[in-house]
Amino acid sequence: MGSFLAELLGELVGEMVLTVIACLAVAGLALAFVWGWERSPLITGGAGGALLAFLSYGGWEQLRPSKPGRGRGRRGRLAGAAAATFAVAAVFIAYAGSCNCF
Repeated sequence: MGSFLAELLGELVGEMVLTVIACLAVAGLALAFVWGWERSPLITGGAGGALLAFLSYGGWEQLRPSKPGRGRGRRGRLAGAAAATFAVAAVFIAYAGSCNCF
């Protein structure tokens, strides 16, 4: 019974920490966007577009079908970084969706 309660408490604390981090990340991105837009809308839009393109490339690398006879181990550094960034962004979006800060 004690190990069950410890595990349950650990999971609750972990979920809470991830939700707080995701909410802070969303708030930070929103503040950075507003600050950047006040300074230079062109650069802010370009940086946002570049980030969106990078995340899209990561999503493509994560979800594309593998070629027959080849494993997924021969991916380059940029593709690996984009796929990892996409995975982290997907987790943050999932947790930020449960955040009641909007």
